[in-house]
Amino acid sequence: MKFEDIMTQIALAHGGIIETSVAAENGVSKAMLSKLCLQGKLLRIARGQYILPDDIQDELLSISLHSEALIFSHETALFLHGISDRTPFVHSLTVRSGHAVPTSVKEECKIYYIKPELFRLGETTRKTPFGNDVPCYDLERTMCDIARSRSRIGTETFLAALRMYARHPKKDLNRLNLYAKQLHVAGILRQYLEVIL
Repeated sequence: MKFEDIMTQIALAHGGIIETSVAAENGVSKAMLSKLCLQGKLLRIARGQYILPDDIQDELLSISLHSEALIFSHETALFLHGISDRTPFVHSLTVRSGHAVPTSVKEECKIYYIKPELFRLGETTRKTPFGNDVPCYDLERTMCDIARSRSRIGTETFLAALRMYARHPKKDLNRLNLYAKQLHVAGILRQYLEVIL
């Protein structure tokens, strides 16, 4: 089987992204990946990640593959849940306090830190616009994060998100209250939601 065919199969099975480690498992060396790039048969999108030349990069999947200790949050989570009407210019991620974030991710994303015991609270997966699953916080955790970071995000974004959440058919106010207490934003959310609801 030709290397190009192997790359196509890997891309189809992995959301369009070919990782160096997966290529190696399929008998394709780093040297061959470099050669395929020089020939224009692959495009390098990040360290250890490639796509086929006619494919469009799933940026969210690419970022999530850098580390299992990254969860999409804040504005990016709003976008993934369909609560925001615009794609974020810079993606937001949450990591455990003290966790080393890859430099490439730091340079292209907004990073939020949280205590390790609260890191997995509300973790779920959402589909990117390309149909790939990525780690993301659920809607209620996202609303708490937006409330916690409202000065960094902006009042307009915060209030717009709350209004859209209030109209969302799958909102869970009990879960929101539970998370809000753990994340110390219950008073803030109650104050705004009493006006909106």
